[in-house]
Amino acid sequence: MVPSRTYIKKRNTTSDHVRSNERIRAPQVRVIDADGNQLGVMSSRQAIDMAKAQGLDLVEISAKATPPVCQIIDVGKFKYERSKKRKEQKPQAIKLKEVKFRLNIDEHDYSFKRDHAQDFLLKGNRVKASLQLRGREFEFKDRAFEVMRRLVEDLKEAGTVEAQPRLSGNTLSVCLAPSK
Repeated sequence: MVPSRTYIKKRNTTSDHVRSNERIRAPQVRVIDADGNQLGVMSSRQAIDMAKAQGLDLVEISAKATPPVCQIIDVGKFKYERSKKRKEQKPQAIKLKEVKFRLNIDEHDYSFKRDHAQDFLLKGNRVKASLQLRGREFEFKDRAFEVMRRLVEDLKEAGTVEAQPRLSGNTLSVCLAPSK
């Protein structure tokens, strides 16, 4: 016979867990009302009754303080505001956008793609401009470098060059970062 396994569910120890009302274990708590005014130190039962009388919840703000700090506020509103603050604090990832060019690019197409690259840089994204040489176009590498130099010159106010234009295989590429 195979022994049965018992799985113990770990307690939610993430920072999303909020103690409120009867889950507050401390006998004495420092209470702050909904307007942010301190009401002083009182028993947790008395604070819970005060919160219920106002139609709100008693939420533990700082459990590590002595005595723990609790606020009379709606739990849902408290969680929402806290998650909103966390999202604002997270650094936004800088994305790499790519713009592809051709060797014999028309003036209108060039300006259209240049404008897109400029928009990406102004929004805070990095831009990789690439130009692929096919077949006999490889004989005109100097013209391809000229297209990239022109692009770098046109975008010098919006971004700075991270790496100079370089040829890798049959692709010429340059990376631009947004200006500070």
